[in-house]
Amino acid sequence: TADRYYVGQTNNIEKRLVTHNNGGKKYTSKGRPWILINTYPCRNRIEAIQLEGKIKKRGIKRYLDEK
Repeated sequence: TADRYYVGQTNNIEKRLVTHNNGGKKYTSKGRPWILINTYPCRNRIEAIQLEGKIKKRGIKRYLDEK
């Protein structure tokens, strides 16, 4: 299968990962098991949403490869 990547923002990464790996969301139920590759701490939700948009615009794999 092709590599799949997901980017999102949350204030509880452990809970989010469990939810995705239990099939709790439609999109992420297809990529299980999800493995956490990286986190980017942000000062607030606005900053997190902006970073999420930047990563998605660039392409998740490209963003990770350039870091």
